[in-house]
Amino acid sequence: MNRRYRKTIIAGNWKMNKTLSETKAFAEELKNLLGKPKWCEVVLCVPYVNIPSAVRLFKDCRVSVGAENCHYESHGAYTGEVSAEMLKEVGVKYVIIGHSERRQYYNETDFTVNKKVHAALEAGLYPIVCVGESLEQRELGVTMDLIAYQVKAALAGVPADKMRHVVIAYEPLWAIGTGRTATAEQAGEVCEGIRTIVRKLYGARVARSVTIQYGGSMNPKNAAELLAQPDVDGGLIGGAALKTPDFVEIVNAANQE
Repeated sequence: MNRRYRKTIIAGNWKMNKTLSETKAFAEELKNLLGKPKWCEVVLCVPYVNIPSAVRLFKDCRVSVGAENCHYESHGAYTGEVSAEMLKEVGVKYVIIGHSERRQYYNETDFTVNKKVHAALEAGLYPIVCVGESLEQRELGVTMDLIAYQVKAALAGVPADKMRHVVIAYEPLWAIGTGRTATAEQAGEVCEGIRTIVRKLYGARVARSVTIQYGGSMNPKNAAELLAQPDVDGGLIGGAALKTPDFVEIVNAANQE
């Protein structure tokens, strides 16, 4: 982490988990355990149906609410979809875009990721843009080639003055929900590479200001080591974000002075 230049963000991604009653129970437990984070921003990205209640429930905890996806159009005949403007109006601040599960199961492409990034920024949301490689791609030695393409595609047409609203999350596909985690050195190397790509696109000043998270089985045991890497500015947390004590431990690891 490097708080001198950029924000540290710990964001939980609940995926399709937790009913409204479970969200209320989580919020009550979080109030008692979290305290008031001083050195990092805490975000919980929750299912659509929980968003309005989560905005209210997490307000006292100083926790921002995020969505797990949005559509790239502002309105129209897109049954079952939700626009960025709709999310903004109910109090959402962040939105995950291009998560590997969306890419794998719902035909998310680099083209639609880019359109969603623009839609989110236009609505005043902070997109958390996910990039990452499969185990096969890593073993082939094309990790940075692939991620460079994903980053460039996602940010195509995004002006420099909007980049302070963009978060990039490196999530190796082989470490999501598998219990496997990139080593701190592997995570740091790729996050440094992502910052280099942003520097080439926008210059050093913008690159220094962009928050880059690691997302891939970060947990209370490895969080401190991962966050000690200079270019890892937080985490996009999956399974550990569903358990209040685990999530708070990760936040505490990021909240050290």
